[in-house]
Amino acid sequence: MGVPGARTTIPSSSSLSWPDRPGKNWSVVRRLVGYRRFHTRRHVDLLNQLYGRYRLYVNFFLPVMKLKEKVRIGSRVKKVYEGPQTPYARVLACAEISQAAKRRLTAQYARLDVVQLKAEIETLLDALLTPGVG
Repeated sequence: MGVPGARTTIPSSSSLSWPDRPGKNWSVVRRLVGYRRFHTRRHVDLLNQLYGRYRLYVNFFLPVMKLKEKVRIGSRVKKVYEGPQTPYARVLACAEISQAAKRRLTAQYARLDVVQLKAEIETLLDALLTPGVG
C-alpha cells in the first residue's frame, strides 16, 4: 500500500496540467523577446509595457487558424482548420459571451490603431533589447 497522495511514476511534460506547462502564450512571449534573461527593474517595467501592447496586437489584429478536427486516414492524421480569425472576432461570434462584454471589447477595438500599436511595440523592443542599457 502506497503513501496517500504520492506519485507512483515520474511525471512527463505531457502529463502535466495547464498551470504547470507552458502553452500557446509562452510561445508568443518567446517569439517576441527570445530566451534572454532580464534582471533589472527597468527591464521588468519595459516588459510589462511591451506585454500590455503586444496582448492587444495579438488578440485584436493577428488572425489564427483554429484546429477544427483531426481525421485519421490509415496511419496519417489530416488536420482540418477553421478559417483564419482574430481572437477578438471569435469572442464576438460566441453566443456565450455577454453583450456587455462584447460592447466593452468593441469600444476598446475602436480606440486602437494597429500602425501606432506596432510602432509602440517596436520602440519598446528596441529599448528592451539594446545591449548595455539597464
